[in-house]
Amino acid sequence: MSATAVRWGPETKKAQMCTHEPPCPPPTAPDHDAARIIASHPEQGWTLLCNGVILFEDTGELLPDGAVVLPHRPTDIGATLHPRRS
Repeated sequence: MSATAVRWGPETKKAQMCTHEPPCPPPTAPDHDAARIIASHPEQGWTLLCNGVILFEDTGELLPDGAVVLPHRPTDIGATLHPRRS
């Protein structure tokens, strides 16, 4: 197992942080997207970060505890601020 792999402790069922330096932000940090990539599958639309977060190409996220972060594309903000006129 490489030093950047996510390890799951059977007794805690929680992901342990990577051992590289500097350490990645935990999945609960606001900047958790800045963690290192350990697996990338653009053909399937997802990327696994070393803190256990899975990023999706639509900017949605799945956190290690199963929580979902809805897509948050900057283009979505403009659509809600300036609705189309018919």
